[in-house]
Amino acid sequence: MKQFKIFVDGNWIDTEDKLEVLDKYSQEVYAEVAKADEQTVDKAISSASSAFEREKLSPAKRYQILHKASQLIAERKDELAMLITKEAGKPLKQARSEIDRSAETFLVAAEEAKRIHGEGVPVEAASGSENRLAFTIKVPVGVVGAISPFNFPLNLVAHKVAPALAAGNAVVLKPASKTPLSSLRLAQILDEAGLPKGLLQVVVGSGSTVGNQMMKDERIALYTFTGSAEIGLKLKQDTGLNRLILELGNNSPVIVDKEADIDLAAKTLAAHSFAFAGQVCISVQRIYVHDSIKDLFMEKLKEQISALKIGDPTDAETDVGPMISEDEAKRAEEWIQEAVDNGATIAHGGKRNGALLEPTVITDVTKDMRVVCEEVFAPIASVITYNDLESCIKEVNQSDYGLQGGIFTQNIDTAFYAAKRVEVGGFMINDGSQYRVDLMPYGGVKDSGNGKEGPKYSIEEMTEERLIVMNLKE
Repeated sequence: MKQFKIFVDGNWIDTEDKLEVLDKYSQEVYAEVAKADEQTVDKAISSASSAFEREKLSPAKRYQILHKASQLIAERKDELAMLITKEAGKPLKQARSEIDRSAETFLVAAEEAKRIHGEGVPVEAASGSENRLAFTIKVPVGVVGAISPFNFPLNLVAHKVAPALAAGNAVVLKPASKTPLSSLRLAQILDEAGLPKGLLQVVVGSGSTVGNQMMKDERIALYTFTGSAEIGLKLKQDTGLNRLILELGNNSPVIVDKEADIDLAAKTLAAHSFAFAGQVCISVQRIYVHDSIKDLFMEKLKEQISALKIGDPTDAETDVGPMISEDEAKRAEEWIQEAVDNGATIAHGGKRNGALLEPTVITDVTKDMRVVCEEVFAPIASVITYNDLESCIKEVNQSDYGLQGGIFTQNIDTAFYAAKRVEVGGFMINDGSQYRVDLMPYGGVKDSGNGKEGPKYSIEEMTEERLIVMNLKE
């Protein structure tokens, strides 16, 4: 069994209380991690606050550190990918992709550290201000509290830590209790890359203890959180006027138009609905198919799903591994059964073995079923037919969420009609809702949150604009 310490004030700290991290496929204990108590969390925040005041890194130095971290992540791809596969149950080929993306996230953040700038403000155009010169600068906010989820235990941490450091902030990171190991390895990498002591703290523990303590600490200037809408709302209520970047829930809709490339749609949606067992905020959950092509689409979709390999995530050929826990798999199974009890039909899959749930397609659903209107966060997709695009979009928009969505169509007018009307933060044409590259702006509307991720856009959130006005002599 592997042993991990937490990272506080530039030191690796052990504690008496331990957190067990399970191998999500075998359900055996894979590692033990030191748990932070109240005093340790307070020390971490104090250290971050002191480091922010003490360490004023130039943009060039921030670039060097983050660029080096990117290189180290890429060099340790195999080790880090297997760590993610063990702690999260993510299939190895998807874990390797996450490492590639994490390295790129750090590289993009490094580059953006050199591009932070203000702008000139023409105050001299105002009567009586002819002798004044004004411009803005961007300054870091201070200490950033980062709370990350289990589903991308390295890359979603990278999306919080790398931009925060690029902007000149200090960070206190609380990773998900089920997947803290990647974050601790990242702390080791940043330490090796030359990050000064105190600018990154990693504290491990439950949201009800460590997370709540962080929420109530006035020394944290900005919170960046990825998780459920319920916890996001609590964070907003508990943190007063502090700045927030919230990436919350979703139940991604994708429309398959009568003029779609059906082969492309079926292949893409089979992959995008069930990658990492559907435990991705932008996994395809609601598929709206024009009734004139439903039978052909369903035939091709089931062919593509049948080709997916389910099982041991350490097998390089596996496409769908276990869910994060058996309890979550049972919860998803209950949602399927609830839908069936109310008239839905299982068109494919539906069986569970421990934490493994088969990729499942449900038809004959209604919009008030939980598999449709709530975030399922499991390998479950519902297929809904429509015959009028305007009515379809109205139904799509009845969701409380609005992170990403999409449409498959070869008609450009139809594509742009939908793009302008579907209420989401990102809309994909001839692609699944799960499309994301790490330099793009990423964020939602409604209960899907506020603020943007993507290093350039996060840096905007993680800096303050300061106006400077000079009164010049004539």
